[in-house]
This record gives sequence, C-alpha cells and structure tokens, in this order.
Amino acid sequence: MSPTSPANPGCPTRRLTTAQALAAFLARQYTERDGRRQRLISATWGIFGHGNVAGIGQALMEAGGGRSTGGGNGGAGNGAAHRMPYLQGRNEQAMVHAAVGYARQSGRLSAHAVTTSIGPGATNLVTGAALATINRLPVLLLPGDTFATRPADPVLQQLEVEYAGDVSVNDCLRPVSRYFDRITRPEALIPAALQAMRVLADPAGTGAVTLALPQDVQAEAYDWPEEFFAERDWHVRRPAPDAHELEAAVRAVRSARRPLIVAGGGIRHSAAEETLAAFTAATRIPVASTQAGKGALRHDHPADVGGIGHTGTATADELARTADLVIGIGTRFSDFTTASGTLFANPAVRFLHLNITGFDAHKLAALPLVADARAGLESLTAALAGRGYRVDPAYETEYTGAKEAWEERVEASFATPDPTARPTQTQVLGLLDALVTEDDILINAAGSLPGDLHKLWRTRSRDQYHVEYGYSCMGYEIPAAIGVLLAAEAHTPRRPVWALVGDGTYLMNPTEIVTAVQENLPLKLVVLQNHGYASIGGLSEAVGAERFGTAYRHRDADGGFTGPPLPVDLAANAASLGMRVLRATTVDDLRTALSEARDAGGPTCVYVETETPDTVSGPPPAQAWWDVPVAETASRPAAVKAREEYDRQVAARRRHL
Repeated sequence: MSPTSPANPGCPTRRLTTAQALAAFLARQYTERDGRRQRLISATWGIFGHGNVAGIGQALMEAGGGRSTGGGNGGAGNGAAHRMPYLQGRNEQAMVHAAVGYARQSGRLSAHAVTTSIGPGATNLVTGAALATINRLPVLLLPGDTFATRPADPVLQQLEVEYAGDVSVNDCLRPVSRYFDRITRPEALIPAALQAMRVLADPAGTGAVTLALPQDVQAEAYDWPEEFFAERDWHVRRPAPDAHELEAAVRAVRSARRPLIVAGGGIRHSAAEETLAAFTAATRIPVASTQAGKGALRHDHPADVGGIGHTGTATADELARTADLVIGIGTRFSDFTTASGTLFANPAVRFLHLNITGFDAHKLAALPLVADARAGLESLTAALAGRGYRVDPAYETEYTGAKEAWEERVEASFATPDPTARPTQTQVLGLLDALVTEDDILINAAGSLPGDLHKLWRTRSRDQYHVEYGYSCMGYEIPAAIGVLLAAEAHTPRRPVWALVGDGTYLMNPTEIVTAVQENLPLKLVVLQNHGYASIGGLSEAVGAERFGTAYRHRDADGGFTGPPLPVDLAANAASLGMRVLRATTVDDLRTALSEARDAGGPTCVYVETETPDTVSGPPPAQAWWDVPVAETASRPAAVKAREEYDRQVAARRRHL
C-alpha cells in the first residue's frame, strides 16, 4: 500500500527527489487546441555541472533519456509516453535558441526545457531567455542554484551580494522571464510548476519561464501526492472579440478608402493564414507583412504586397504612406515596421489593432480588437459580409500593378548574368529561390540577410520564412535550425531546413554543429563569407562612422583595420566540427553545391565568399527610414553630412495620438 499525504489524508504519495518529481510532472503535461493534443514539454536540453548533475541529471537518466521524437499526441499513460527525452547541447545560450526554434515550428503548442548548472551556465541563458520572451515563444529554463540550506557559503561559482543573502546570478533571469520562481523547499515545486505550465500555455503571456533550482533541493526527497503526476491538459484558448470593439472595428473598415493590413507573427501563432486569405478575398484589402508575419500569405497571393517598414518593399511602404486605415493583426509595431514613426504619413490615418494582448492592441492610439487572430478575423469577416464592403477596384489595380513592378526589381537582384563570377549575397538568395519548394524552411536572424530576405524572398508556405527579428540575435540560426528539425522530423520525407549565416554570425555561435552531427540531423548550413560585419558596416557608413571596427582585416600601418582579410577558414572550421563541407567559388559552383546540400541526408555546409554589390546587381535600397541617432557635433565631414540627413528625416516623425 502506498503511503498517504499528511496534507491530503487518503491521497497516495510517491517518494522522489525534487528533480525526479519535476521530470515526472513535466512528462505528463499536455496542450490542447482545436482538438489537437500534444506534449507541452517534449524534451529537455542539458549541460551538466555541479549545480544540476546529481539532481536534474540523475532524474533525467531515470526518466528515460534518449532521443525526442517530437511533440506527440498524448498517450495512454504507459511508461513510454511519459519518458523525458534528453538532448545534449554545447552552449547554454544555444540550447535556448534550439528550444525556441522548436517552439516556433510547433506553433507554440509544444516546448522544450533547458537545464544548466549554477554560475556561468545559468547566466548564459539570459540572451536566449530575452529572445524567447520578446518573440512570445515558450521555453522552460531550469538553472541550478546555490544551496538553499547554505551549508557552505560561498560555494563554487556563487555570486556574493553583501546586502542580500537570497540573491544569486539567476536573478538576472527575472526581467527576461514571463514567470520566475526559486524553489527553496521541495513542496514549493507544486504551485510553482503549475504556474509555470499556465504561463507556457498562455497565448497572450507566454515566453521564457524560469524555475531556479538550488542544488541541495534538487536532490532532497519528499512524499509527493500522486495527483501531482496525473496527466493535465492545458487548453490554449482562442478568445473572441468583445461585441462593442467588433462593431467599432466594422465601422472603421467600412469607412476606409485606402486600408492596409499589417500581418504580424500572431497570425502564424494562431494558425490564421487561411482565415486571413478568406478576409482578403472578401475585401481585397492588401496585406503587408512584418518579419514575423511574412508567409501569412504566399508571395503569389494577389493581396500580398511584401514586407513593410525599413526593410520592406516599395509597394508596401508607399501604400503605408497613403493608408487611411492601418489594420495590424498580431504585430507589436516595432520601429522597423513603423520606420521609427515616419511611415504612416497620411494626416487622416487611423489604426485598428487585432491582437491577443491588450498592451499591443492599444499601440498608436488604435481602436483595439483584443482577440485571438483567427477568432477575430472570423468575427470581422462575418460582420462585414452582410454589409457589402470591398475596396475600390482602382485601389486594387494600383497595388497589384505596383507589386508587378517590384517583382521586376527582385528579378534584377537575383539575376546571374555571369555564371563564372563570384556571387553577391542577393544572387545567393536567387539561386536558393530557384531551388526550394514549399517544403523548405529558411532560418536567419541578424546581419544584412534579414533586410534582403524581407524585401526579396518569395515565401511559399506559412512556415517557410523563419527570421528571428524581435531580438535579431547573432548566433540564433544554427541551433534554431536544430530545433526546427526536431519539431518537423515526423514529416516524411524530411523537410529541408536551411540556416543562412554570415561570417560574423557564424563566429558568434557555431557550437551546435556538433549537436547536429551527433544527432545526424540533415541541417543545411550556408555560410556567406564577406570578411566582417557587413550590415553594421553599411549602417556605420550611413551615420558617419565610416565603417569603423566592422571589417575582419589585419591592422594597417596606422593601426586601422584596412589590411588584407584575416586568413580565417570557416569552411575548415565547420569540417573540423564534423560537417560535410561544399566550397563554392562561382555562381555555377554555388548552384551545384546548394542542390547537392538539399539532397544530403546528413549535416552539410555550403561555404561561399560573396562579392560586394558595388559593381553588380544588389538589393534595392531601404524604402523607409530607421532612426539611429547621429553625432550632433563632429569634426569629420562624413559625420557632419550624416547629421544633416538625420535632421531632415527626423523632422518627418509623428506621434499617433
């Protein structure tokens, strides 16, 4: 007979350590939405040290370890269904990035946990946690912590704070977590774990969730009530709009003559792509997209006018300048989207924001429509259906014609007139564009690639375009691709997943190549070598900083960095980590290498040194401004000229009140 809980007489208990209880609990949590059920925490990443090896590490070994096979669809409660698969990482930040990639590909319905030791292992989580929370993507962080009982003080890697004995480096995770708790007693895990699951499954409040685990508490035994280990379903709700807000939204749409939809990542999180397509079919309102929203409509959909803002298309940005109603759907309206407050120039412009969070729905003094993106669009479509709204045919003709003109600029950027020449970055994208199908997934986050992709990439499916631009974190791409591959591995045949990186990003975080090799994941890594921080170099030139500190070159006689390129061989580095590497020198070489990489069954790197676009076709320039303050006083002519341009641009900024 099982012992019973003193707190709940008659309730059987199970004696486990805190870490063992947490692993067993996590393996029995599920999300449910639209009748689909799957594991909420489907695997745990971990790097072990003295702060978690004897606690969480031992618990994961007992929980089954092994390889994750995706989110699953529930289970009958047998042992196999309740295993906790373990994934081995090389860098704590990278493990969070992999977990975030997995969560995004899983539609935020399934997530990964990440465990670390105390000290540097824990603080390495901070960047990944910020990225997850900013992008509203769920990840569970389980950093080890110093002793709760303080038998030895300080312990190895402990931060001593003179004014507080209950502070550790894990407190760095508080501002970047949607929920944070430190489990100083075993029984405190019960309410904390339930709160953690609530936040992870909350479509409006999700992000990084941190449970800091003192190493002695991890290993401490407790008589846990069996009901703590019962399977739980966390319903991911789809809140419908308020009737009053819906009526106001209908009136705003019906009075608009030049409406424009700005599609954000909330459309993807809500799986509202088909609903958006139905709405545009009924109204013919054009759709521009943020980085997170690109793919809400296929590139060839008649209403899709491409990316918006500083990295947007001329079509979308001109429509934004003359729009009298901007309908934001699932977007935060960052400065890249609003061109730092200069894009929406019509004096009569008004905003209608459909968003699951009231915080975002009220931005820019908008009419709020607080609801799930799909539920809100369904309600708005139905409410407009009986009132006969559709944009003027002349407006439709205007934006479809502008879209065709932009496509000609895309073709010019992708063109490769000399197959024996070294390719430019945009030509690399053009070769990929000609190769991929709707099955392929492209991942990027930082450098000059996000701008080129936002302007030029022709998205073929709802999840093909995976650009992390909430935090724009260098080093995200390779581990995120691993997470995406793990989320999509049940697909037969396996979907091609491409991580596109420049040399600066590669040098930030190549470590998870080893993980891809260990798991034999068919990661397709494209490394573009341009000998420096190309994106920041261009920005530096524009703001009068003259590309200072942005080139990867030897020092010159004057101490600057204008000497020959550094003899760094990133292809050899990737090969040393276990990847198969294909080197490409010319356009023809690259076309062959990309095709070979796409067909490869294991991790493969395509390495190419790119040409600068100074003398050959490059991307169209920015179609809207971005505010990066320029020195107000300077002695160098470049900075003086840049400040004059800055003052001219900033004069156009307005506050929408």
